[in-house]
Amino acid sequence: MKLDKILPFAQTLLAKAVQPGNIAVDATAGNGIDTLFLAKLTGNDGHVYAFDIQDEAIAATSRRLQSAGMDNRSTLFLTGHENMKAMIPESKYGKITAAVFNLGYLPGGDKTIATKADTTISAIEQLLEIMAHEGIIVLVIYHGYPQGADERDSLLHYVSNLPQEQAHVLQYSFINQINHPPFIIAIEKR
Repeated sequence: MKLDKILPFAQTLLAKAVQPGNIAVDATAGNGIDTLFLAKLTGNDGHVYAFDIQDEAIAATSRRLQSAGMDNRSTLFLTGHENMKAMIPESKYGKITAAVFNLGYLPGGDKTIATKADTTISAIEQLLEIMAHEGIIVLVIYHGYPQGADERDSLLHYVSNLPQEQAHVLQYSFINQINHPPFIIAIEKR
C-alpha cells in the first residue's frame, strides 16, 4: 500500500512540525508511544509535555521513556489535557510546534474511561493560544464505540467552524473501510 495508514501519516505530520530543540505536547499519553516519538524528535534540547488522567497510562509512558533513556526529555502530568495551559510553563508559550491526541480509551485499559469532546475542544483552544505560528495539532479520532461517535461529531463541528484566518484544517481518512476506522484531523495554526 502506498497510501500512508493513519498512524504513520500522523507521525509524518508531527515529524514535519518538530525539530531538535522544539517543544511538543502529547495530550493523551496512553502507553507512551507518541510521547517517545516526540521525545526523539525534540532531541536533548527540546521537551515534551504529556498528559493523561490514568495512573496506569502515566506509569506505562514513564517506563517506555526510561527504557529508551529519554525520560529527561519529558514531563508527565497526571491530569486532563484541558489543564495544559495551567501546567505548561509560560516560558514555553509560543515555542510549542506540535501536539498529538489519540482520542478514545486507553488500549488494553478500562473502556469506560474515554476522552470527551468538551475537554478536547478546551485543550485545542488552549493550544491555538500558546502554540508557535504554523504549529500543528494532530487528532487521531477513534470513534467505533458509543461515546466515540458523539466526540467525533462534536469535534468535526468545532474544527469545521474554525476561522480560516486562524487555522488550516485537514481531514485524512479512508472512507471505504469497515468497522469505523480511525481518521485524522490536523490543525495548523496560522
